[in-house]
Amino acid sequence: MAEKTSTTSLNRRQLLGATAATGFALSTGPATAADGRPDLTGKAVLITGCSSGFGYLGAILYAEQGAKVFATMRNLPRAEGAALVEAATDGKLDITLLELDVLSEESVNKAVAEAERLNGGALDVIINNAGIGTGAPVELQDLAMMQRLFDTNVMGYQRVARAALPKMRAKKSGLIVNVSSQLGRVMVPGMGLYSSTKFAVESMSEQMAYELVPHGVDVTIVQPGGYPTKIWENGNRYTMAMLAEADDERKAAYQALVDGALRNGGGSTDPKDVPRAIAGVIAMAPGKRPLRLPVHPGGKPQLGINAVSAQTQVAMLGNSPFGPWVKDVNGRS
Repeated sequence: MAEKTSTTSLNRRQLLGATAATGFALSTGPATAADGRPDLTGKAVLITGCSSGFGYLGAILYAEQGAKVFATMRNLPRAEGAALVEAATDGKLDITLLELDVLSEESVNKAVAEAERLNGGALDVIINNAGIGTGAPVELQDLAMMQRLFDTNVMGYQRVARAALPKMRAKKSGLIVNVSSQLGRVMVPGMGLYSSTKFAVESMSEQMAYELVPHGVDVTIVQPGGYPTKIWENGNRYTMAMLAEADDERKAAYQALVDGALRNGGGSTDPKDVPRAIAGVIAMAPGKRPLRLPVHPGGKPQLGINAVSAQTQVAMLGNSPFGPWVKDVNGRS
């Protein structure tokens, strides 16, 4: 087993060496255009959750930097889709709008297959961005809301990755970007089960990163802090509906947290920080992209946990048959 794992890891490095021979950069830094921004020319990028926030801003930014973008959202036609198409037309950007509902495996498979058809083969990048959140204590999160959260934030990511990975593996290249949160490593009382879903995203993504080393596919987990996007407005809508159904005894037990359950968060930070950071990762050389990417101009409380986690994984598995994979992934800066 140990010999087989080492061989597959070596083959990946041989693959990267062959890539270098064809003229692509192997430096850890991103390829840059003349204006100093990451150069995404030739990259085919599919993004979920493009109706607003990081998804909408990212679709425009990546296309501006040369990518062929497949922007997806559910329930088309809708005003947000028309706005994105208009922005793409005005900016002469290569953006194709596709309908994709992360709750439906059929919808996901159809959208990914269409993007692959239009691209003429495997996608270069998948950005799992679509997500929802709620407030209020865990006890007040009814099972229907809990299922909706995990189905969207975790299983939705899995559906999209499963749809895209076969062609990526066959091509021996690709990047899966899973948008997590600072709250996927630390937690704040009153945020309900949102953190639980993001902790699951962190674990699933790291596991996937190890398993995909021999297939030449990278995985990066993006950990944004608070940004003023529609996730807060949408989350308040879910929370209000949930609180309306909760019984009075449960609400009274957590009165202070219930009173603060509706949030106007995100502060005055620039949401474009996140797609800018993702663009930099896309432009980096294969096999050099970081496992985790904290993004916020302020505090990043998860940094210590990220470091300890990497050290612990290497200490536990570094000398095991999985050691080459674990060291490869956790050795990237």
